[in-house]
Amino acid sequence: MTSYKDAIKGSSQGVLLSLHVIPGSSQTVFPVTYNQWRHSIEMKVCSQAKENKANTEVLETIAQFFQLAGKDVILISGEKNREKTVCLKNIAPGRVEGMLKEFFDG
Repeated sequence: MTSYKDAIKGSSQGVLLSLHVIPGSSQTVFPVTYNQWRHSIEMKVCSQAKENKANTEVLETIAQFFQLAGKDVILISGEKNREKTVCLKNIAPGRVEGMLKEFFDG
């Protein structure tokens, strides 16, 4: 069985997080659930996918969840796609995993 841990990867840049983003939602929610087929964590954002607004909201929401400065969350891939990879800097992979574990496992 796959788990949310498959969406977390360490790299020389920082911690890479695979996301599936649903824009135009009624509320911003991170994390929503783990998508086992895409091996990514789903999130919803209120902004539409126009003029980079959804991407900006994604980065701000991730930074807030992990208690990071905005400059420590960088969009690596998926600028014009729902499948995105973000890089989290100045945080240990174990801390990312622990914060997500608290959400998914209670």
